[in-house]
Amino acid sequence: MSQQILIIGLGQFGMSLARALSEKGAEILAVDSRKNLVEEASNFATEAIVADATDEAELAKLEPGKRDAAVCAIGNESREASIICTALLRQMGTPLVISRATDKTQQRILQLVGAHQIINPEQEFGRRFANRLLYRDIVTETSLSEDLNLTEIRTLPSMAGKTLIELSLPKKFGILVVGIRKNAKGKIIQPSPNEPLKAEDNLIIVANDAAIPKLSEENLA
Repeated sequence: MSQQILIIGLGQFGMSLARALSEKGAEILAVDSRKNLVEEASNFATEAIVADATDEAELAKLEPGKRDAAVCAIGNESREASIICTALLRQMGTPLVISRATDKTQQRILQLVGAHQIINPEQEFGRRFANRLLYRDIVTETSLSEDLNLTEIRTLPSMAGKTLIELSLPKKFGILVVGIRKNAKGKIIQPSPNEPLKAEDNLIIVANDAAIPKLSEENLA
């Protein structure tokens, strides 16, 4: 059964999230007080509604308690609305409330009113883009926790022709190789510790923020 997710706030982040989740098969109820944004979201969301999510009666009609999750994606346009919406979602029994914060003060308040998870898309994108700008061998990066990432990197020149046993990545850098993408664009296979790495392959690794810089520095040494 598809997950039913309520997304409130259809700015750039909310709209992008609604579209991506819809493409992955989730049932999306997209909500905003701006009619033009709701009309845009209606092209891909399961349902799109014009509503004021800070109005308790209007929000109750959306039955957030029956959804699998709700994302309060209201951004810079109204911090107060974001806080009120988050509090009401919790009050109405929403199983998972994820709220967007734009600064640390708002994050603390959202925690106090009960958000289960708090995200800062701009901050997260900036951090990821900084890594990709500095370390050009990064292909993609996904945050697993505050200091743990799932990253796809190109096989560095110093790694080519060596096995994972020879490289000792967990011991040297705290890096765990969980997959290998063959020929950079092929399928991902389970890594073999005794098979030499090829220069044209990508590695799928789990590591903390400090691991990639250390690995890159050794490659340049």
